[in-house]
Amino acid sequence: MNDILKQKLTEILKDRISFSEGTRANYARGEDAYEPVLSKAVVFPETNEEVSKILKLCNEHKVPVVPFGTGTSLEGHAVGNENGITISLEKMNKVLNVNASDFDCRVQANVTRKQLNEYLREDGVFFPIDPGADAALGGMAACSASGTMAVKYGTMRTVVSGLTVVLANGDIIKTGTRAKKSSAGYNLTNLFIGSEGTLGIITEVHLRLSPIPESIMSAVCHFPDLESAVLTAQEVIQYGIPIARIEMLNKDQMEISIKYSKLENAEPLPTLFFEFHGSESANKEAIKIVEELSKNNGGSDFKWAESVEERNKLWKARHEIYYAVKAQGENVKIYATDICVPISNLVECIKFSEKEIQQHGLKAPMVGHVGDGNFHVTVIYDPKTKNLPNPIHNKPK
Repeated sequence: MNDILKQKLTEILKDRISFSEGTRANYARGEDAYEPVLSKAVVFPETNEEVSKILKLCNEHKVPVVPFGTGTSLEGHAVGNENGITISLEKMNKVLNVNASDFDCRVQANVTRKQLNEYLREDGVFFPIDPGADAALGGMAACSASGTMAVKYGTMRTVVSGLTVVLANGDIIKTGTRAKKSSAGYNLTNLFIGSEGTLGIITEVHLRLSPIPESIMSAVCHFPDLESAVLTAQEVIQYGIPIARIEMLNKDQMEISIKYSKLENAEPLPTLFFEFHGSESANKEAIKIVEELSKNNGGSDFKWAESVEERNKLWKARHEIYYAVKAQGENVKIYATDICVPISNLVECIKFSEKEIQQHGLKAPMVGHVGDGNFHVTVIYDPKTKNLPNPIHNKPK
């Protein structure tokens, strides 16, 4: 990074650029297992125009950039570049407008999902995509985030209707419209969703919202083995039963979560967390069928979250899973995997994963948004231990 670029960036950003090692270290990685990489500088733009000027300069001087949101990534998206700069979007965190009657809104990239739902609390609408972490909505769009409610509300690809993006050369483009349908031109919005910062930096997001359901009911059901739990989830989807969330936790993960999140009346068994959104009568009808399917597969009686507080505690435990697993030792790291398969292949895929985990002697709790065929294996390891049980060191011959 040459002196001319430093000077020009400082002229644009004044005191919103940092070359200090401490600041660079804070923006050197996400919550992943990778070693931090410090960029040459961290910049903090406040407007689309500032992001544009920064990218024009970096493009001119051939300096790589790394966009940084809330740093909740588990897969290395936010790791710095030792020859480049990190662009933190944390100051671009405003809700720009809300059209509750049309069920849409426009936000800057670093508005988080919790921040948006708190803002919408009095409007009778909410933003439903819930990946667990309180991630930035720009980052969620860039990574095409899914989440616990994907089975009912879809993924970011479903709810993003338009974007403002700054391209590598500094051009600012707007994609999509507020309208639900447009056949004019290319679908550039979906090109950028899931591009993970490689095609441009998302600075604003147009989102579709959903009405807050009349009735929300959550329950837990335990199963004698993981296959029975996953088969139940598969049957619920294949029967077309309307349900908002089906989350699976295997035996190892339940043991960890019960202790870490202080779950009461929960057992260390393969478990499904259910949640139903809709009218009271529709929920009762759906619950009756799901209870029957669960019992047919050896499931326990449903344990209901009787109050809003109990329901929040239940889903808080689900969202705390990464930290619960990470708390299993002082020096441990977590290697998080992410797989999604067609729902008809889910039982087979999870059985295979369980077998591989056991074969390699791994400690690897499992959790998943099984309603849409998505699950995670979180491999626990200590990088300082040479003979740790993992595929690299102890692979069967």
